[in-house]
Amino acid sequence: MELDNILDFLDSKTILITGATGFLAKIFVEKILRVQPNVKRLYLLVRATDAKSALQRFNKEAVAKDLFNILKEKHGANLPSFLSEKVTPVAGDITYENLGVKEPSLIEEMWGNIDVVVNVAATTNFDERYDSALALNTFGAKNVLNFASKCAKIKLLLHVSTAYVSGETPGLILETPYQLGNALNGAHGLDINTEKNIIEEKLKELSYDETATDKSITLAMKDLGIERANKFGWPNTYVFTKALGEMILGHMKGDMPLVILRPTIITSTYKEPFPGWIEGIRTLDSLAVGYGKGQLSCFLGDPESVIDVIPADMVVNAMIATMVAHANQSSCEIIYHIGSSVSNPLKYKSIQQSGYNYFSKNPWTNKEGKPVIVGQVKVLNSMASFQRYFSLRYLLPLQGLQVANLALCHALNGTYSSLKRKANFVLRLVELYKPYLFSKSFYDDMNAEKLRQLVRANGVEASMFYFDPKIIKWDVYFEHTHIPGAVKYVFK
Repeated sequence: MELDNILDFLDSKTILITGATGFLAKIFVEKILRVQPNVKRLYLLVRATDAKSALQRFNKEAVAKDLFNILKEKHGANLPSFLSEKVTPVAGDITYENLGVKEPSLIEEMWGNIDVVVNVAATTNFDERYDSALALNTFGAKNVLNFASKCAKIKLLLHVSTAYVSGETPGLILETPYQLGNALNGAHGLDINTEKNIIEEKLKELSYDETATDKSITLAMKDLGIERANKFGWPNTYVFTKALGEMILGHMKGDMPLVILRPTIITSTYKEPFPGWIEGIRTLDSLAVGYGKGQLSCFLGDPESVIDVIPADMVVNAMIATMVAHANQSSCEIIYHIGSSVSNPLKYKSIQQSGYNYFSKNPWTNKEGKPVIVGQVKVLNSMASFQRYFSLRYLLPLQGLQVANLALCHALNGTYSSLKRKANFVLRLVELYKPYLFSKSFYDDMNAEKLRQLVRANGVEASMFYFDPKIIKWDVYFEHTHIPGAVKYVFK
């Protein structure tokens, strides 16, 4: 494997990016526009009704954010004309043929000019409806491949997946592909078209149920996703459908150069365009800020388990480096784990300590304007300890309330139903996130390390396209970059 000059590669290139208003894709777009203004064009696929709506959405959800401040400072009043020259927001949807692009002339233009396709579009919701997740994460990936294969100048398809396609498999997870039809648990009968048929049958069955509501149909489709994922050894719908997406790409790619990038838990930017930028509520951040607000009485998770996280700008730098390293490598399919559990492991207890250190020095201000004083909270280091705690603290009182409600002729119906819903919600969340709170997996990053060495050998570009987790001091990063960023940009 060789690595040409990265900036030279990006010069005059045309790139299609799907999921362009998502967290990671926006950082990718900003980085390329900032470091290589001579890129020819970025086609940004955006879910929208038409080109005007796509542009409005890009401006509102990307350009208007602090993420683009350096570009705003650099170009000043000329930024709109620069973006107009370099960026084309395209109304579309990867769940449709030709990515849902409706204008024939635009489709032909894209097929004639695109050099690289970067597929970032996905639903990352662990508890997504099965029909939505399969359409986007699995068949959407297939549609992107079909579109890329029609691009006359195509040099590479870069597909962003997730390291957690390995499910709850313990030990060292290698950077190897999953074969079509191979279930994690060895179960027989895994077939993507069968899964599609099962969804169609379920929706048909629900349509005949006159008592079904939108809410009950959504819940039924969520439950179906978990059921099908568990049947074949995956813990949730998200990672199951992402694994199926990888399989279908590997099976159908032909001579298409394919890179599958598997990041672990993506956190706020480490350095660029500035430290601490983040968007969207993530589990770790919900726990940290919930603790800072005094809303958490306990933490669930093994303090000694390794939590694999990686800053978003490092993921983006790895994406760009893989594009350059593997462009025009006919028939290649290579997997990259982009994470930290092997190179610079972070223990769950370190995140807990960083949360305590940060909020002790920077207390949250409550609605009364008073600082919230945080303390060390109870750590439930196993599912058994959680179940005992939850039963004593919530389920037993709930049973008592149920008895009282019956005795009072259902006068407490509202209170009982509300508390029961909350209890069921917590139990469902715990079941969904359990694999990551008690993880025993480590993600081999040998391919990523080889690529890092090539980037370092490129001299001046090494500081521009860094993605080595060994440079991170986790306590400093969480206390001075990530948690302050989450508080500012997500929970402000």
